[in-house]
Amino acid sequence: MNIAIALVAAMLTGVGLVLQQHAAEQAPKAYFLRLRLITELLHQRRWLAGIAIMAVGQILSAWTLGHLELSVAEPLLAMELIFALIVAVPMTGERLQKSELLGAVLLCGGVAALSIARSVNTEALRFGSAVYWPAAAAIGGIALCLVRAGWRRTGQQRATLTGTAAGLILGIADALTRRTVEIVASHSLLAALTSWPAYCLAAASLLGLWLMESAFNSAPLHASLPAIAAAEPVTGIMLGVVVFGDVIRISPGMIALQATGILALVTGVILVARAPVLSNLRPRRPILIRPDHSTQPLAPPDREGVAAPAVSAPHRLIATARSAVIHRRAGRRKPSAGDLS
Repeated sequence: MNIAIALVAAMLTGVGLVLQQHAAEQAPKAYFLRLRLITELLHQRRWLAGIAIMAVGQILSAWTLGHLELSVAEPLLAMELIFALIVAVPMTGERLQKSELLGAVLLCGGVAALSIARSVNTEALRFGSAVYWPAAAAIGGIALCLVRAGWRRTGQQRATLTGTAAGLILGIADALTRRTVEIVASHSLLAALTSWPAYCLAAASLLGLWLMESAFNSAPLHASLPAIAAAEPVTGIMLGVVVFGDVIRISPGMIALQATGILALVTGVILVARAPVLSNLRPRRPILIRPDHSTQPLAPPDREGVAAPAVSAPHRLIATARSAVIHRRAGRRKPSAGDLS
């Protein structure tokens, strides 16, 4: 039952991410890392639907993290990338290629290999002790450096760097979710609401969401989602070892398994990052009416990211018919003396 819930959580999260990116990329690029990006997206129904669907998926993910071993839960939740690929197919009209699906499977397999190599420690003295949480602050510092590097770049590089930072912050949120669920299970909901992990969880979740939407705004989905899907579980695994005392089983076989997992993780990210299904997940370009009453595709956004206004379908039909009449009359017009000269 818990495994089925984890798969449903991954599916809902993948669907929500695709809907969010499809809406976020339409926002002006000048809104990158600005709160105005969120206020702009709040007016788009598709983004709101994506947020609602992902929120349900995150609630189910929290249940999964609290009721399944992390070595099982994290690979299942990482399957959100596979579901995102499946959902992106009808939205882009692209066929899903074997390399993309193989990359997603390798990424999930890499997460599974890294998770299997450790076991959860049940020593209560170490279980989520605040002494070890500065490790999360160190990861947050790395995320800050990635955001600053992404700020200086544009396009896919900005999306990848910012998406990696978002994945790191969301990984911290996963660890905080684990600690919050433990407090609720061992004490009560009121105890969780009066403890610091719950409020840090809310802050990390909002920050991760903001960075993720900024990454989605910068470039097509293939530039950011693989980085998010890889960075989040890896951060969760690292914090599980450092903060919660999860034990890494060291042996020649386990070391080989971990090395294979890292290789599969990196290879999967690269293969999925090249997926045309995700790279073509962008809004269709509307039609713009020119002064001569003919039509042409809408020009790309300017430097501020503001696109030309869209024209409704009835106006496009009227403009096309009017253009045809003008060209027909021009063809019937007799040549004048000026034209002959």
